[in-house]
Parts: sequence; structure tokens; C-alpha cells
Amino acid sequence: MDRRTFTIGLGAVAGSPLLASLSAAAQGAWPQQAVRIIVPFPAGGSADVLPRIVAEVLGTIWKQPIIIENRTGAGGNIGAEHVALAKPDGYTLMSSPPPPLAVNQNLYPKLGFDPTKFKPITVLATSPNVVGVSNKLGVNNVKELIAKAKANPGKLNVANQGNGSTSHLTAAMFESRAGVELNHVPYRGTAPALNDLVAGHVDLFFDNISSSLPQHLGGNMKILAVAQKERASQLPDVPTVSEAGLPGFSAIAWFAVVAPEGTPDDIIAKINKDIVAALNNPEVRRKYLEQAATPVANSPAEALTFIQNETKLWGEVIRVANVKLAN
Repeated sequence: MDRRTFTIGLGAVAGSPLLASLSAAAQGAWPQQAVRIIVPFPAGGSADVLPRIVAEVLGTIWKQPIIIENRTGAGGNIGAEHVALAKPDGYTLMSSPPPPLAVNQNLYPKLGFDPTKFKPITVLATSPNVVGVSNKLGVNNVKELIAKAKANPGKLNVANQGNGSTSHLTAAMFESRAGVELNHVPYRGTAPALNDLVAGHVDLFFDNISSSLPQHLGGNMKILAVAQKERASQLPDVPTVSEAGLPGFSAIAWFAVVAPEGTPDDIIAKINKDIVAALNNPEVRRKYLEQAATPVANSPAEALTFIQNETKLWGEVIRVANVKLAN
């Protein structure tokens, strides 16, 4: 057989269904190795706890280790850029609250990644923000908080999870709606901000209910109001911010899982199917509800639409409240 004949024959075999099936069999079904889920915020907060709960079930389904890796900094941008540059094979994912997915493009002059290029897999959960105050502040409701802030312009220290976080933007929305001026104190995540609120080093914190609820129930700080349209089932006696005097005030935290651009659709579908199954697991749902987080478990298309809508919402908040990054 001459070289030309051999080459043509090899090409014919290479394009055959038989070789394709052999190749697929050799590669095996996904996953064949450990899966990393990057959380671009520190350990201890809801952004870290919620994917860990799901990962326990995914490890059983996939029969592979699930590694939760915290890559923090720059409002979630460092972890997000790492994921954006990762090989799009499904073995590096990101679980994140809004900042690097729906907020930071409206705050930072330049990002090392394009948030719109991530491939959404599902929204894990939503959780309302709450108005939390230090016991040392000496206020018992939102009306008293606004009065104290107006009497001390720029002197009340409001913690946030980092520049561009939902807690930062919710505080900015509160300033705009209530006509007050607060001193913003950014932290690297929920846990250190909440710790300082409990210790009385800061005066208030627009945290998500998942993290603040145990501290409130333990008497370590006070939740004055819930920032959603209806009262929280975990705190039926605590009013909404709207009921407390700022009509229409609503701000929720959410947590979504995404993959790098170029990740094959069949892998996205597989991951979605298994995460949705995990979120529908009664034990997982119980643990989420204990965290005051409502499981969502939507499709990739629904997650994409949700993130796009949230991007528009927070972009408008940033514009109206004239939010700027701290120097």
C-alpha cells in the first residue's frame, strides 16, 4: 500500500462511527477526576457554606472528590478570573454570589474576564438581606436607625462583604432611600464583617439572613427588618423594610454555579441535572432552610435569564445611588 492510499484509508477510519465510539469509551463518562468549585469569597459565609452542602451529595453521585477552593480578593474578581481562564472541561466551576457575575462590570473600570461569557449552570438559592445592627448602637427599629443616622451624618459605620457586594449595594440603596449618609467599611467576606458587628466595632451590616439569623437568635446582634417584599418565615415578627417606612425596598442575595466559556453543553447538562437532584434531596433542602436560604435549582437557560435581570437591577442601583469603589 502506498503512502497516499494508507493516508486516505486512515482518514476514512478516523471519521467512522466505530472509531468515534471507541474514542468516547476511552475517554469515559464525565467526571473522571476531582472537580474543583471555586468560591471567590472567604470561608464561613453563605457563599462558602451553601456549595459545601451540595458538594457532599455531588461527591456521592460523581464518585469523585469535590474540592471547594476559596480564592478571594477584589470583590470576587480574583476567583472569577481564575475560573474564566480555566480549561473548559467541567473540572473547574465557580459558585458565587452576585458581585463577579452581575455587579462588578458596573463598578470596576477594567476586569480580567467577561462576566457574560460564563456558562450558567443553575442558581443554588436566594436569601433576603436584613438590616442588622450592633447591640451597642442602641436602636430597636428602622425608624430609630434612620433618626440616629441623620443626627450623625457619616459617623455610623456600616460593614459590607466587600466593594460591590450585595451588602454594599443594599447599604447604598438604604442611604439613597432614607436620605442618610453612612461610613462604608469593606471586609473580605461575610464572616469578618459579622464578627465585627457582634463585637460592636461597626454599627450596622446589611447581611443576608442566612449568616445573621443565628447571631440574632443568640442575642448577639439585632435584625431590625428584612429586605424583601414579604416577611421571612424564620422571623415572622420582624417587619420588612417596606413596612418599617421605606416602601418598595427589596434586595436579595443569591448564589449561582457557572462554568468557563466553551464548556461542552452535555457536561453543563450533566452538572445541572446532578446539582438539581442534590438540591431536591430532603436533607440538603433542610440544611439550606436552616441557613435561611431558599433552594432554586433552575435550568441553565433560566439561570442565564435570572443573572441578566439581576445585572440590570444592580446596574440601576449603582447608577441611581452613584456608588463608587472605595479608594
